[in-house]
Amino acid sequence: MAVIITPQLLTSLFTGYKANFQKGLGMAAPQYSAIATTIKSSTASNTYGWLGQWPGFREWVGDRVLRDMQAHGYQIFNKQFESTVSVKRTDIEDDSLGVYAPMMEEMGRATAVFPDELIWPVLKDGFKNACYDGQNFFDTDHPVNSSVDGTGTDKSVSNVIVDGSYTGDTWYLLSTTRALKPLIFQSRQAPKFTSMTKADDESVFMRDVYRYGVDLRCNVGYGFWQMAIGVKADLTIDSLWEAYACMREFKADGGRPLGLKPNLLVVPPSLEKKATQLLDRELYADGNQVVSNELKGKFTTLVPDFL
Repeated sequence: MAVIITPQLLTSLFTGYKANFQKGLGMAAPQYSAIATTIKSSTASNTYGWLGQWPGFREWVGDRVLRDMQAHGYQIFNKQFESTVSVKRTDIEDDSLGVYAPMMEEMGRATAVFPDELIWPVLKDGFKNACYDGQNFFDTDHPVNSSVDGTGTDKSVSNVIVDGSYTGDTWYLLSTTRALKPLIFQSRQAPKFTSMTKADDESVFMRDVYRYGVDLRCNVGYGFWQMAIGVKADLTIDSLWEAYACMREFKADGGRPLGLKPNLLVVPPSLEKKATQLLDRELYADGNQVVSNELKGKFTTLVPDFL
């Protein structure tokens, strides 16, 4: 016997599918928050004029030294994203709705990890995408001024290590312990689960389906390049130490040490085995000798799904 489709039934279906969606949200373990700070947005875009300034102190002699907050006009524009699925009217009439529950759960899971799909490719593309100082996020020519107020001369600083003979995948050493992380996830509107289930809906009339979907507004961008080293070289103890030392030497305008300490090694799946061996083993072979691994436990390793 066919089920009679009523507004009450459609409301009940939406409630059930929304519960499936919420269940799917809880199933996921997104990874983007390990390297990205979430910034709430209330307009079409955010301008991060304060990027490029590292808070610090000086002796207060005379007037305060005011620095231009708009020196860097790095702007992130929010984008709108959606995902939509359809449920056949005949499946509702035939009481075959259980087959859609897993799909709604998967929509929830996909929503939870969607920021990963944005963040990790942006990290990878940091060799060709500009950050707040106008240089690529990973670049050999980041300008750092010799004076705090910017009136001195700039010198070029690199957050890239490249071995010209290396043909493998890029890996990254990051500092993620500060208030702002290397990347930014900008959230304008949280994911919202909605439906088009009115009996007189045009889609029901034309295609005999009810529609369920989720939409959100957000975007991603770059924070401080000083918190990330991009390495196109073989992953070894020596190259890890080189990347570590590179970040430890970074200074703010005026020459004040930033005191950054890399804590997170990010590698693609192709380098997971090597990273595990480098950082987890007690001993390693150094030529004909077996020596203690001085890097054991020094960094956390992360292997992103979408890198």
